Amino acid sequence: MIRDILHVGNPLLREVSREVDPGELASPAMQQLIDDLVDTMHAANGAGIAAPQVGELVRIATIEVNHNPRYPYKPPIPLTVVVNPVIEVLDDELVEINEGCLSVPDMRGNVMRHVNIRVRYLDRDGNEHDEVKRGLTAGTFQHELDHLDGLLFLDKVFDTRTLTTWEQFERFHRAAFIERITEFVTRVGS
Repeated sequence: MIRDILHVGNPLLREVSREVDPGELASPAMQQLIDDLVDTMHAANGAGIAAPQVGELVRIATIEVNHNPRYPYKPPIPLTVVVNPVIEVLDDELVEINEGCLSVPDMRGNVMRHVNIRVRYLDRDGNEHDEVKRGLTAGTFQHELDHLDGLLFLDKVFDTRTLTTWEQFERFHRAAFIERITEFVTRVGS
């Protein structure tokens, strides 16, 4: 089922989400929430969505990049369900990424993201994962998991002069960003 996506200004987006008990994860309600997150993410052409964005304050997010027309420069990410994630930054390398968000419609801005992270999480079946993510894939994970702590990309925009609507990004900034970020993706591989 496709759910309504909450927009910036809704106080639920600023709440810290609670962990999901592994026993609760198998419940029909949690499994339905995960299905709804996937459906909502696909319907909105998002690269990911977190449970708080649909009004559920639990530490669950879904991530997938598969020939997304909004993000042709992003490397593929298979459908990933992330429950109770913990991120560990592996080094000091950062990359400047122009981000948008389904909860901040028609707005984009530049944020700095860690290039190399380790993420530990449970999948929808309760299996443990311990994975290293790099490059734009690491940025996508950081963006989605920020939602679980009540953060939006707007909180991380380091220069408000980079804020732009999607239309103005397409018109004035997209070509230069894609050229720069494609070189970065070629260099780091993700």
